[in-house]
Amino acid sequence: MSLEKVFFHVDLDAFFASVEQLDHPEYRNRPVVVGGKPGDRRCVVSTASYEARKFGIHSAMPLATAVRLCPNAIFIRGNYKRYQEKSLQVMEIFSFYSPDVIQISIDEAFLDMTGTERLFGKSEDVAKRLKNEILEKTGLTVSVGIASTMYCAKIASGLQKPDGLTCVPFGKENDFMLSLPLEKVWGIGEKTRTRLKNAGLKTTKDIYAKSLKSLQSIFGESAGAFLYNAVRGNREITFGEEAKNHSLSSETTFDFDLIDQYAVESALMELCRYVMFRMHREKVRSHTVCLKIRFEDFTTISAQNTSDRAISSEEDLFFRIQKLLEKKWDKKRGIRLLGVAVENVEKLEIPEQKELFEFGDEKLSKLEKTLYEMEDKNPLLKVRRARLLEK
Repeated sequence: MSLEKVFFHVDLDAFFASVEQLDHPEYRNRPVVVGGKPGDRRCVVSTASYEARKFGIHSAMPLATAVRLCPNAIFIRGNYKRYQEKSLQVMEIFSFYSPDVIQISIDEAFLDMTGTERLFGKSEDVAKRLKNEILEKTGLTVSVGIASTMYCAKIASGLQKPDGLTCVPFGKENDFMLSLPLEKVWGIGEKTRTRLKNAGLKTTKDIYAKSLKSLQSIFGESAGAFLYNAVRGNREITFGEEAKNHSLSSETTFDFDLIDQYAVESALMELCRYVMFRMHREKVRSHTVCLKIRFEDFTTISAQNTSDRAISSEEDLFFRIQKLLEKKWDKKRGIRLLGVAVENVEKLEIPEQKELFEFGDEKLSKLEKTLYEMEDKNPLLKVRRARLLEK
């Protein structure tokens, strides 16, 4: 007899902005925008508080647009190390609830809760305890989705934000998906909704009624397969599985397709920062970087590169990823998802042959490691390299 699958998807609410409001009580109940200061050149919004979202501000929006929409908002360049610290606090709490935590970005993770009901009780009661514990220990709120598939759990977590809890009963996945408006289906963005409307498909039920072959003939093989599986709630999420296989990774899906190169590179830089932070934290090295891109038509590609030299710093990781981007990005298509991974990781204590010549990487790596250790001991310390302050 197979065990009924249970997944939690836990999403930190407006994470970066919420941390700023936690650290600065005077920011609470006010619109907060993380990403840059008014007048900063070529900045994009990283996170907007819920108060700022009422003005139409969203992630990946040019900062200049956000300033026009809400000139009285509080604009912050952000403190990524502080966000990493709070993220790790939350992830540590997850580990007490499930032995199988699949972190997919700095502010969200899946918990495989299959078989834990006898230990903890009913899923909804466990989710409530989890939410309360996170609030008490970190001061942050999370939204939780519960379902038998990761895809349905991911969507459910976003339906009652902030501080939400939504459960999809086992066996009701189809009913759940067919009850959703198209804008709530994860992965269906504005451009796709326009294409669906032009094809006479206005609801999830309209898509459900179409065969796989029919959808693929209209939207192409990748997009058609995505739509067919999405409205049935059985779309697979696989990047987290890769993260468990001797690799560290982080990815993010955007509310709006990215077409501006600076916005794409800014997003990649944040992903690189988080992956490198985890490498330092877990005391591992890697020679292999991997970039994942999902385009607006749902086509997903990945590229990787292995070097004789181990990745030495955030900047080194970013430059390697940037080279892969240059080779793989078709700039005629917008980007809906980006992922960064380091693969075949190994512990630092494993001996490795040193470079014959010193290129400055070792000194930079030691400096970066020292900064991480200083901030681990004193979270209020905000020391950052000038390169990373540029936006």
